[in-house]
Amino acid sequence: MSRVQLALRVSDLEGSIEFYRSLFGVEPAKHRPGYANFAVAEPPLKLVLIQGEPDRPTVLDHLGVEVEETGQVQEATERLSALGLFTQVENDTTCCYARQDKVWVHGPGNEPWEVYAVTDDSPGYGRDGAVAAMAVPTAADEDGRPAACCAAS
Repeated sequence: MSRVQLALRVSDLEGSIEFYRSLFGVEPAKHRPGYANFAVAEPPLKLVLIQGEPDRPTVLDHLGVEVEETGQVQEATERLSALGLFTQVENDTTCCYARQDKVWVHGPGNEPWEVYAVTDDSPGYGRDGAVAAMAVPTAADEDGRPAACCAAS
């Protein structure tokens, strides 16, 4: 099973958790300081909420496709590269409280997309990899909350 990932940077994490809990009728799959995600079965969606700046509107952080196995990440890398897209591979990286293998590409509007497989849970939020050079800049984390591991902070 694959599912689309939508990562949002929100100013009110707890309020957003309540809203999406009500909207999708599911509890967060993971809830840590400054971070939560929902694994929604119908429609198939991985919704990621990342604490943003207070009193700012919610903004798109990045998009993704979660796949089951790292072999699927490799297949996506080969397919996207063969299409002439610049790919940034990150294997065995820590992001969003999980160990992951992933590949990044950008859409025509510079929107960052990742194809990734979670290989293990992680106690830390993580900031591994060189994706900062590819990602759309986001606000700095001034209050010690996790900045997106998937985008420059």
